[in-house]
Amino acid sequence: MAMRVKICGITRKEDLYAACQAGADALGFVFYANSPRYLSIDRAASLLRDMPPFVQSVGLFVNAEPEYVYSVLRAAPVDLLQFHGDESPEYCRQFGRPYLKAVRVRPGVDLVKYATDFSDARALLLDAYVPGVPGGTGKRFDWNLIPASLPKRIVLSGGLNPDNVAEAVCKVRPWAVDVSSGVESAPGIKDAAKMALFIEQARLNH
Repeated sequence: MAMRVKICGITRKEDLYAACQAGADALGFVFYANSPRYLSIDRAASLLRDMPPFVQSVGLFVNAEPEYVYSVLRAAPVDLLQFHGDESPEYCRQFGRPYLKAVRVRPGVDLVKYATDFSDARALLLDAYVPGVPGGTGKRFDWNLIPASLPKRIVLSGGLNPDNVAEAVCKVRPWAVDVSSGVESAPGIKDAAKMALFIEQARLNH
């Protein structure tokens, strides 16, 4: 099977088109105001109208008030929710949508417990731990911290780029890979050539 690829932090229509043209399986839209990739609900709704068929849309939230998530879903109904903060399993389940739970990995984090607690998540998204920053840091974590017996699909994130994604796929064997800053020319501005190369390298051995 081809490795699945999510391009996160889409803010412009030209980047949406380029990512889909390059073969992305999913695109991420950031609803977190402190991110340089943040989108207003209206802007996200406009981008979603240009999504082609068979490419998933993913909405990223960080400790958002439930009503805000519901307001996004009403105006910009993404296919999948991604929770990047300290959300509980009960919080994640209340929206009646499939979701990913992000975990910022560092020594001492019990990924097996996360997999058990978030048993109905579609996958755990594993990202790098950087104090005070919930994601999109461009930092890589130690892949050896991932237990081989983790009973959950993995979406691997954190510091991936066209130069290291093939190695990441070979070592970790994730279900999918997720990239944001590693394919940008500036925060929130994607580079079409980098996206195409990233997707090509992610699927090199598949």
